[in-house]
Amino acid sequence: MSDAIRAVILGIIEGVTEFLPVSSTGHLLLAERFFGLGEGAFWDSFTVLIQLGAILAIVGLYFRKLWDVAIGLFTGDAYARRFVIGVLVAFLPAVVVGLVAGKYIKSVLFNPWVVCFTLIVGGAILLWVDKLDLKPREHDATKFPLLMYLYIGIAQCVAMIPGVSRSGASIVAAMFLGADKRAAAEFSFFLAIPTMIGAFAYDFYKNRSEMTMDHMGIVAIGFVVSFITAIIVVKAFLGYVTRHGFVVFAWWRVIVGTLGLIALALGR
Repeated sequence: MSDAIRAVILGIIEGVTEFLPVSSTGHLLLAERFFGLGEGAFWDSFTVLIQLGAILAIVGLYFRKLWDVAIGLFTGDAYARRFVIGVLVAFLPAVVVGLVAGKYIKSVLFNPWVVCFTLIVGGAILLWVDKLDLKPREHDATKFPLLMYLYIGIAQCVAMIPGVSRSGASIVAAMFLGADKRAAAEFSFFLAIPTMIGAFAYDFYKNRSEMTMDHMGIVAIGFVVSFITAIIVVKAFLGYVTRHGFVVFAWWRVIVGTLGLIALALGR
């Protein structure tokens, strides 16, 4: 398989799974384990670098809202200022946990067995949450209470375990704290912006000396594919989850995790 085709496939996986509660990291790890995609140091960095494409999709889709927030910072808009502080507060726990335990998590937990188990457990949790009769009282992701932002950020840290899902952890936490499904999903998108830009910047800086022009071309392919795919998925996801909930994503997780465990048990 050529590197260009591999980049397209990984870009599609990233764009499809990054903002759905199914774990992009888990799917990318399983793609590497079972299909030989993304093996090697460069491809480990590639899967981080192409996340910027997915993030720019969110910036594009929510440009007007983000622009209004940015303008509000300079015009003294209290809501805009509080939202930015809320995103930073939610982002901070991931920074702390990443600095303290990031290397340990990556060396111990980044294996397909962990991914498959956490996919199944996460699917069961989504099925349970979807059946709860929660009474949402927060309907605007830019106006959550500050403590709510912090608790969502703490919950997001659980997603450092591959297979948990960053968006899934933050969406479930937001719903338990009183957000409706759409607002919970939208805040998971906003929170992804600093989280994934930070991961991109760190990985690019760390591996900048190894990036050749050939490497940059492959990254560009994955970047564009993840950008286009993420735009399509996010637009469809918000409408779908508002009407139908998370059942299909829960079963997706359970089926992928179960198939993965069977393959691992058979020595594949």
